[in-house]
Amino acid sequence: MIRNSLLTPRFVPRHIARVHVSIWSPLAEAFNTLPSPKYQIKSKNVGLFGVPELTTAKGFFDIKQDCVLKTNGLISEALSNWRARKMVEIFDEISDTLCKVADLAEFIRSSHPHEEYSYAAQVACATVSGIVEKLNTNIELYEVLKNAVRQGDVVKTTDVDNHVGELFLFDFEQCGIHLPEETRNKVVQLNDSILTLGQQFVSGTATPRVIKKDLLPPNVGNFFMTDSDKVVISSLYTDSNSPLAREMAYKIFLHPDPNQEQILSHLLQSRDELGKLCGFNSYSERALKGSTIDTPDSVKEFLDKLNSEIWDMAQNDFDCMEKLKQTECMGVGPLASWDVPYFTQSAKKNWFRVSSKEYSPYFSLGACMDGLNMLFQSLYGIQLVNSDVEPGECWYTDVYKLAVVHETEGLLGYIYCDLYERTGKSNQDCHFTIRGGRQLRDGSYQLPIVVLMLNLPAPRWSSPSLLTPNMVDNLFHEMGHAMHSMLGRTQYQHVTGTRCSTDFAEVPSILMEYFASDIRVLKRFARHFQTKQPMTDDMLHRLCASKHLFISSETQLQIFYAAIDQVYHGKHPLSGSTTDVLATTQRNYYGLPYVPNTAWQLRFSHLVVYGAKYYSYLVSRAVAYLIWKTYFEKDPFSRENGERYRRECLGFGGGKHPKKLVEDFLKVDPSASVFAKALYHEIEHHQGQVDLVIKNK
Repeated sequence: MIRNSLLTPRFVPRHIARVHVSIWSPLAEAFNTLPSPKYQIKSKNVGLFGVPELTTAKGFFDIKQDCVLKTNGLISEALSNWRARKMVEIFDEISDTLCKVADLAEFIRSSHPHEEYSYAAQVACATVSGIVEKLNTNIELYEVLKNAVRQGDVVKTTDVDNHVGELFLFDFEQCGIHLPEETRNKVVQLNDSILTLGQQFVSGTATPRVIKKDLLPPNVGNFFMTDSDKVVISSLYTDSNSPLAREMAYKIFLHPDPNQEQILSHLLQSRDELGKLCGFNSYSERALKGSTIDTPDSVKEFLDKLNSEIWDMAQNDFDCMEKLKQTECMGVGPLASWDVPYFTQSAKKNWFRVSSKEYSPYFSLGACMDGLNMLFQSLYGIQLVNSDVEPGECWYTDVYKLAVVHETEGLLGYIYCDLYERTGKSNQDCHFTIRGGRQLRDGSYQLPIVVLMLNLPAPRWSSPSLLTPNMVDNLFHEMGHAMHSMLGRTQYQHVTGTRCSTDFAEVPSILMEYFASDIRVLKRFARHFQTKQPMTDDMLHRLCASKHLFISSETQLQIFYAAIDQVYHGKHPLSGSTTDVLATTQRNYYGLPYVPNTAWQLRFSHLVVYGAKYYSYLVSRAVAYLIWKTYFEKDPFSRENGERYRRECLGFGGGKHPKKLVEDFLKVDPSASVFAKALYHEIEHHQGQVDLVIKNK
């Protein structure tokens, strides 16, 4: 249950003038200082996110119970003979009821600093999971949905209704509900096993490696954390200027772990069995259904075509790094995988002279938020309004609350910004949906609520939070996800905002990185926090080019990751151990050789998170490039194209098949070859920027 007052900000201008950014705006000033609560003496605790039950941790019991009661009532409606509305509307309300508890509780479970809240939220998550598990095995409920979707509903349905109904059906069938009882029970067991194995594998990916110090070459042990006679290696030490230390860290940290190998093998076998029980030829085939590229053969075609196109360009990158290594470390061997991150950063520093010390003063958090606000006003006619936070509304004292307000439509939703690093906070930059948007029965709209979580340095007495160029990219990226949630006006929350196919979900966020790397955009907000002077043209050109240094070899690495993900989730049984398969795949998809007796896949947690969908980043990047090239390259502030992008792309969320959406919006065939060619042209374009700056340095 959401308190009505949450839906109305304390101050919302009726009309927002389209103006350029001033120095400094109230928004910039707000984000250049820590939030300062303005509570009245008798201010009432409104509860987390304005949910009145959550003034204390015990309130999770109340919202959990309300969720159970409401869900049971909706199930009764769906199964009744007196139903008078569309089945898909009932199912979406069930989904919304569960998600409003599960999404909020999942966020609080992982983010709240107080243990009692985290524990209560975890219990609520478990309760909702139990409800979902029962729903997924409710054959009667599945049958009434299938009849309504396939045979026709009691109320006339639209194309959107039918699409969302099919999505609900597929969610059911993912759990094997359409299968014989014995097989269905096996599917349930496999899903439980996969969840447990995935958690075990992810936990193992971060486990440090401990070895005796005397097993290392002399003096190398001094580069690592030591505990008397033992050395603790917890990363790849890619920033070490010692080639031997980088090599030792790589070989030790990535040394095969028999337990991790067993867990991964069991996980992949279980997923393969699950896919086949559900009627697919492989787990990959099951995972790709409904995606922009929706078959394993098409994904392989995309990866193969792209890799073939850029192979020589990637090799040129490696040749450049090889020369750098021989210049710096003559006689220590050829370029190897452990050298690539080090020499990429070294070249960026030496060739482009891009350092945090030089650039961060121009990227105060306030300036960056001003830049985003300016951009959104230009493209969509919306403004980010810093709003007062009520007592108890947030989980930490330094959280900002933004109202997203359109100049004619009014309030579109809220973005809570948890931006500063702190002890115990996850170091992942991410976007959480707390409540999805949807059309309500009374004709009003349920406003979306999201959280933007980053790990920026907090303001100091002498300066605001100053961002590195990479932090700026991450801020724009995550804000792309947030605006996807804000700008859609989907009828159903099941398909709101980022609730779309994985290989389209990253498109809006990657597109925002193009804006963050465009000199015309940066000129409008990148100003020194003390002098207020804009960044020079020379600095801008160096910065934008540096972001794409060695882009071909970096893309090839992503192709390799996507390829191994597809092979692992493709035809089974695998031809050898996962490490044997890795070595074979690396020869075909990456320009540097496999390092014997290493197994980096056992540290690759994305195999659990993505599961046959790691390719999605590359496809999303291709689509984002095509959108940028078609609509925003000539004018990154075009209101006409911004409105069209919102209307014909963001507005659908997952309510339109991504293939059809891409085809209609870009007027292209959404095929593997088109996406591969788009990325090739993107790399060519960026390489041209790099070459020009290097030539003129």
